[in-house]
Order: sequence, then structure tokens, then C-alpha cells
Amino acid sequence: MGWYLKVFKDYVGFSGRARRKEYWMFLLFNAIASTILVILDTIIGLNSVLPLLYSLAVLLPSLAVSFRRLHDTGRSAWWVLISLIPFVGSIILIVFNCQDSEPNTNKYGPNPKQFA
Repeated sequence: MGWYLKVFKDYVGFSGRARRKEYWMFLLFNAIASTILVILDTIIGLNSVLPLLYSLAVLLPSLAVSFRRLHDTGRSAWWVLISLIPFVGSIILIVFNCQDSEPNTNKYGPNPKQFA
């Protein structure tokens, strides 16, 4: 839960680097929260209002952590746009996000593993 909240604390931090663990834990908690909201929405019968509001609330933090994760692998945040290519782009982005950090300081900042 700490990783999830850490992303929200730095929700406008598009510079710097994010560890793999920070990125994937945020995605995991995001998926769990979305699933719970979809179930609640179905029970209450609000026609997808809760999931839509949640998606809008996490849009900026999701982009920020994605940008920082790409920076951690030494790539520009512009690589996020590759996900616009159907199917193949998303797979490439998943592979990038699964790769280990650059071991030393890169042009986006120091390695966050050194401070953990």
C-alpha cells in the first residue's frame, strides 16, 4: 500500500526515476481498486460512474509513474506513445517496464535502488 500512496504523493513528478516495484505495485493496487469499484457499481447500478471517476482520478499519477519508470530504464517518456500501436506497442511497453534499472545515475537522476 505504501508504494501506491507514494505515487499519489508524487503525482505531478514527471521527472526522476521509479523502481520496478513502485510501478508494478501501483498497477496491482490500481487493478484491485478498479475491480472493487466495478463490483460496487454493478451492485448499486450507477452505470459505470465509480470506475470512470476513479480512472480520471488516477490518470495523472499513472502517467507520472509510467514516465518515471521509462526514465529508470534510460528511455525517454515519449516511449509511452508506442502503446498507441495496437497490440504490439503495449507488449513492447510491458517489456520495457519489466527491464531492470540502469545501475548508475543516468540523465534522469540517481538510481532509486541506491536510496532504498
